[in-house]
Amino acid sequence: MGSAGEKLDLELDEEIPFSSSQGTIKIDSLHYEAPHIASPRSYRSTRVLRKMYQISLLRSIYIVIIKAKINVLLPFGPLAILLHNLTGKHTWVFFFSLLGITPLAERLGYVTEQLAFYTGPTVGGLLNATFGNATEMIISLYALNNGMMRVVKQSLLGSILSNMLLVLGCAFFSGGIIHHQKVQVFNKAAAIVNSGLLLMAVMGLLFPAVLHFTHTELHFGKSQLALSRFSSCIMLVAYASYLFFQLKIQPNLYSSVSEDEEHNSADSEEEEAPEITQWEAIGWLAVLTIWISVLSGYLVDAIEGASDSLNMPMSFISVILLPIVGNAAEHASAIMFAMKDKLDITLGVAIGSSTQISMFVIPFCVVVGWFMGKPMDLNFQLFETATLFITVLVVAFMLQEGTSNYFKGLMLILCYLIVAASFFVHVDPSNDAD
Repeated sequence: MGSAGEKLDLELDEEIPFSSSQGTIKIDSLHYEAPHIASPRSYRSTRVLRKMYQISLLRSIYIVIIKAKINVLLPFGPLAILLHNLTGKHTWVFFFSLLGITPLAERLGYVTEQLAFYTGPTVGGLLNATFGNATEMIISLYALNNGMMRVVKQSLLGSILSNMLLVLGCAFFSGGIIHHQKVQVFNKAAAIVNSGLLLMAVMGLLFPAVLHFTHTELHFGKSQLALSRFSSCIMLVAYASYLFFQLKIQPNLYSSVSEDEEHNSADSEEEEAPEITQWEAIGWLAVLTIWISVLSGYLVDAIEGASDSLNMPMSFISVILLPIVGNAAEHASAIMFAMKDKLDITLGVAIGSSTQISMFVIPFCVVVGWFMGKPMDLNFQLFETATLFITVLVVAFMLQEGTSNYFKGLMLILCYLIVAASFFVHVDPSNDAD
């Protein structure tokens, strides 16, 4: 009888969680055993769910915060806030904020890519357009709110120059060294479309500057602002049309010319598998954006003090140093994909990011400044506009063949050094123009 009773208890334990109807009948027939069976089961299931949630949360923290080597720079963020409150030394606050934002920008790009796995290509493209340059946008909006229009213009210009010359140059150079025995190729059609958009952005920036410096405005000081706002709206429409064209009308135009991805299905599956869940990605997106916003405030507040104490031109800090932070994610991923001989993705990261800034972020800042009552315009001064124009021409000539090698990468890097040296000796002609 003992063995039969034990067998009956085992049957009850097995049937209650999986069959509600049978479990109810047996509990009704054995009233005295119901509390001893159902209560521990529900308690155990709650503990298991709580344990699974804790494991998932710890795994997510490990992947996003601990796993990446660049996150050794994360403590510099709180240290910058501490130094700001205790000492007020702008130089150290500036550099520590710069170092603290760098891993956050890289992780923000990573989380955005993870979220794009769950949203599909259309929403994923919009996510990349919105959050791919979120660091630049946040820094620019803080500077815009403080009335520092020149910092906004120069930091965004620096992001474009950094992506087109430094990021793309390092990617071409690294890929060319690794794959020196063959010629690396990429989709020439996509590169031409992006080059055309960049030239359109140069046109949008050129006319307000020419109008201002030739003194041919209909209403001095007002016409260039009105033209800038009108051109910004046109550029936003053009960028929205570009996204629609890229994602809906002719998505095959942006497919890779390399067919290795189709044959190496095992490798692609490993690369394309998301590492965190959708809601974890959304949560990390919010956390990282808030933390970048906090550090950006301290960074912008310390720019002028750092420029004075270091005796370094504001233009050099804004055009060269600030974009290094915002482009941390683009720099790392562009080099990685180039070393894997995936130049189409490299171009999408480097040139695509420049297109986003020139056709979306800059006009967006003009429109936001319009609503904030700030006279943000597209007059980037002649020196900055000429630098951008020459850079776009150089990169367009580099991309027209559809091939890459380490020498092209070296030329782009050397061009960036010339640009950096130019801004180091460049004195901003007027801060009262804004």
